[in-house]
Amino acid sequence: MRHSRSDYMQWAKLHSTARYNLATSGVGPFPLRELGVTIDQLEINGYSTYGYTPLQEAIAAKCDVTPDCVVAAAGTSMANHLAMAALLEPGDEVLIEHPAYELIVSTALYFGANVKRFPRHEEDGYALDPQSIRRAITPKTKLIIVTNLHNPSSVLTPDFVLREVGDLARSVGARVLVDEVYLDAAYENTPRSSSHLGPEFIVTNSLTKVYGLSGLRCGWILAEPDLANRMWRLNDLFGSIPAHPAELLSVIALQQLDKIRRRARSVVEADRKLLAEFLNEHAGKSLSAVRTEFGTTTFVGLKKGNTDEFLAQLRTQHETSAVPGRFFEMPNHVRMGMGVNTEIFAEGLRRISVALNAMP
Repeated sequence: MRHSRSDYMQWAKLHSTARYNLATSGVGPFPLRELGVTIDQLEINGYSTYGYTPLQEAIAAKCDVTPDCVVAAAGTSMANHLAMAALLEPGDEVLIEHPAYELIVSTALYFGANVKRFPRHEEDGYALDPQSIRRAITPKTKLIIVTNLHNPSSVLTPDFVLREVGDLARSVGARVLVDEVYLDAAYENTPRSSSHLGPEFIVTNSLTKVYGLSGLRCGWILAEPDLANRMWRLNDLFGSIPAHPAELLSVIALQQLDKIRRRARSVVEADRKLLAEFLNEHAGKSLSAVRTEFGTTTFVGLKKGNTDEFLAQLRTQHETSAVPGRFFEMPNHVRMGMGVNTEIFAEGLRRISVALNAMP
């Protein structure tokens, strides 16, 4: 039977929240009032066939591509779904990093792919190692999937490494899908999209995780024009037209991205300072951790005890939640999120410290 669900998404929707919620994955919501929108700027209906032209142009300008390379999608998850739907047939071999965002793996399995994994080792700082891909790739490989920044660790992969991955893909006629939904959280010297590295690269992204605009569902795929056109035609099977008010609001938001990003950055950087203090206290003792310069998530390993039991106790006794590492196939790890509310994050870390110090 084909894989047809995401256990992580069910947990995230139904069981992740707590008074001190560190199970988040992106920044806090950006308030509509700060966009300065008036009601006369919105309409219920509008002309949108294969893309709403102002939105296509705004995304293209942000990514420094031509509009015919842009495929709009309902968030990054739908962008990944649509990209894989266009690229894969049942039985195709797909290489996916480990640890990986569960929904990426589940989506590839849903399409009937033969999923193989290549490791990103904690002891190597979760760095993307092309040699691991070289050992896993075969002439049957159709797609290599990575995240940048890496989800869950927030490790940044530089262009020279991605170029080597692209060379490996090209050698067997495969493509590389890069989920860049966290990339703009690299606030200094933010890399260009890897779509510029070569025609074998397909990129997905959105205004969700780094900008706090999840409700707009403004996501996109960047691909060569012929492939982009194929994705648009395939998308006819999933949804005829998007919600036009969301398209209008997305255009307005894209015109103000610098302001939106600055607002979120101030919270993320305050939280990351608190995280550094927390890791100084616990890393190497009760926790293992890979420290990163950027990102809204961190991935830590518990050195003793059962992680699921620890998180259950953390939730019931300390009103604090974090994401179980089993959703990333690392059951002794925990993912924590930053960028929503610094007071809540600080108190959540304090309560985690209390729980760690109480462990036998």
